[in-house]
Amino acid sequence: MFLVLALIGFFFAHPDAEQNTTDLKANAPAIADHALRGAVIKADDAAAGLVADAKQKAAETVGGVVSAGKVKIDAAAATARLATIPVKGRAPKTGYSRDQFGPAWTDVDHNGCDTRDDILARDMTDDVFKPGTHNCVVLSGTLYDPYTDTVIAFQRGQRTSTAVQIDHRVPLSNAWQTGAQQWDAAKRKAFANDPANLIAVDGPTNGAKSDGDAATWLPPNTAYRCAYVAAQVQVKASYGLWVTQAEHDAIASILAGC
Repeated sequence: MFLVLALIGFFFAHPDAEQNTTDLKANAPAIADHALRGAVIKADDAAAGLVADAKQKAAETVGGVVSAGKVKIDAAAATARLATIPVKGRAPKTGYSRDQFGPAWTDVDHNGCDTRDDILARDMTDDVFKPGTHNCVVLSGTLYDPYTDTVIAFQRGQRTSTAVQIDHRVPLSNAWQTGAQQWDAAKRKAFANDPANLIAVDGPTNGAKSDGDAATWLPPNTAYRCAYVAAQVQVKASYGLWVTQAEHDAIASILAGC
């Protein structure tokens, strides 16, 4: 009310008020456009901050850092670790099934949350949890996908949940054919749910990867390939898995350029 009275007083007190009003109306589109551009800039800044935070999370999962917007890793250390991994031919896939690695997304750390929700909560920002689940069931969130360098709005639902999938950096089938078939059930279950081998990513891109190793599939985002293969090396070395010659050479080639 005070603002309205002030405007009325201004109009009658100033002989140029009518012209000012006319100018204001004429300039309204430009003012609105300026306000809109300001809102877009703020939105872009918010998105940039989100991506920066998410890239930091992605870096932390592979023991790297963010530099100039890219995830950087210790390539020399990864190369040295690669040299410790045996090089052998791929074993037959005979006997493999997902069940060999236990029920999907078992709560192996006994925190009350299944592994998928643990990884969603770890890798996403702005998480919204289902009430009454002790911050376990993620209903929505925002994911920066390092495989495609894109931001994905996640929404849990029968038709939407697959937009974000949890990738095994070293696929279970690949692990089976490079040593895991010799493990007992407990070790295979631990491997399938190890956060060091898991990352939330774009669903269709994860589907395209399937069970490919570094010789047959790499993330479309070339800026993340160093971190990607370094994580595979870390996992394979930790679990005593081997690499094929083609896989070894592909990883070595990438690390040489990091």
